[in-house]
Amino acid sequence: QVQLVESGGGLVQAGGSLRLSCAASGSIFSINAMGWYRQAPGKQRELVAAITGGGSTKYVDSVKGRFTISRDSAKNTVYLQMNSLKPEDTAVYYCNADRMMTAWGAKYDYWGQGTQVTVSS
Repeated sequence: QVQLVESGGGLVQAGGSLRLSCAASGSIFSINAMGWYRQAPGKQRELVAAITGGGSTKYVDSVKGRFTISRDSAKNTVYLQMNSLKPEDTAVYYCNADRMMTAWGAKYDYWGQGTQVTVSS
């Protein structure tokens, strides 16, 4: 079985930092792009940051300069360093892998279970 498991969420005061991790486990040969999405109560899920297999990154405007996405391809892990957190960053954060080559074939649009990030004012 292939799984994406997020960790690192929690409660932090405004201005603080958190680092999210997402580890892909299972017989995985390669992963294309990976990304972090978030969904706040009553809002649609939005892309926060994404990173390609070659290391190119993109961010939603609201987190530019505050969040940094990175990946360790050898560990099939993607990270999201979140600095200068704001109450509006409060959401459930989800990890996504858009295409994985695995022992069971190609897996598309794979999601983790989510991790809660709460920023208090």
